[in-house]
Amino acid sequence: MPLFALFLAAFGIGTGEFVIAGLLPDVSRDLGVTIPVAGYLITAYALGIAIGGPLTAVALRRLERRTALLLIVLTFTLGQALCALAPGFAVLLVIRFLIAFAHGAYFGVAAVVATRLVPPERRGSAVALLLAGITVANILGVPAGTAIGNIFGWRATFWAVGGLSLLSLAVIAAFVPKAAADEAAAPDFRSELRVLTRQPVYLSFALIIVAIIGQFALFSYIAPLLISVTGIAESNVPWLLLVVGLGSTIGVLLGGRLADWKLMPTLIGMLVLQAVVYALLGFFIRSPWFVAPLLLVWGGACFAFGAPAQTRVLRWAADAPNFVSSLIPTAFNIGIALGATIGSIVLDEGLGYAALPWIGVVVVLASLLVALLSWRLEQGAEAPAAPQPRST
Repeated sequence: MPLFALFLAAFGIGTGEFVIAGLLPDVSRDLGVTIPVAGYLITAYALGIAIGGPLTAVALRRLERRTALLLIVLTFTLGQALCALAPGFAVLLVIRFLIAFAHGAYFGVAAVVATRLVPPERRGSAVALLLAGITVANILGVPAGTAIGNIFGWRATFWAVGGLSLLSLAVIAAFVPKAAADEAAAPDFRSELRVLTRQPVYLSFALIIVAIIGQFALFSYIAPLLISVTGIAESNVPWLLLVVGLGSTIGVLLGGRLADWKLMPTLIGMLVLQAVVYALLGFFIRSPWFVAPLLLVWGGACFAFGAPAQTRVLRWAADAPNFVSSLIPTAFNIGIALGATIGSIVLDEGLGYAALPWIGVVVVLASLLVALLSWRLEQGAEAPAAPQPRST
């Protein structure tokens, strides 16, 4: 139940981040802005995670972990209510930016708690269950939230996410024990910073950022693209988002297993697969029968890439992982913010939604070059060993 509590909160928070992509047409109509401008709701949220997440995690690092979790989830819950009540676009944009601080901090704190809830040999599974909340959010939360928005209006979706977060707050309070969440000794922050100078760490962050640009230049505008270019009825968009979510779940599970087998070949293979899928989407974006299976593979390839990318960072930061691990969501969300912004610029320049998959082709090939360079530079070096846990 403690792990389920962490999973449930991750599910609600993941839904709150990604569901806006399915609501952009409704939000733009109701608040009187264009869809590219509405897309800045995604950019602002991603920047909030990237900037505010590490800052919030550092601010809370001496607070008892269960208390920190409750404070974070409560803040996120109240933020969803404020989004639902936002009188205009500017207010909604600012609120989304601020509540993303809680999102960014949650996964760093929750990962520490999850690893303390289980024996050492099960820590990977505990963190995987936590991260599965995001993929399940893409399968269930995003399509359901989009459907709620289509039927009752986009504000109802924020109320629904807030209600789910409130439920997870109660479950965390009831089942996450203080003893399992006690803080270890404060780390040497200078040692944490020195980890960032290691080539596999900083180049892994670089390839994450570049690859995610392509994913979110497309995903940020997936709903209007499917409606206006592919010819999908707006009521059917949640079903295609469900397809993406199914692919994402398959991908995250497969990517984790393959990363344990062959880390860098898996990472590079997923980037190659992404480039191929983006190109096929570019050619067949006007055909619903081709787009649906391609979205399944695309979701799988994107999320399968995430597991080896994060594993590589943590492997090369094993001796001082705390600050570096908090920067992993930052790297992903810098890519999300840049992707949404670049997509908006492309649309404002009149190139149209059909151009978005080609952004993916270009940036994923660039990310592939970074990965190959980093792997070559890594040859012959040994990753640091993780410190042995203290006895209690």
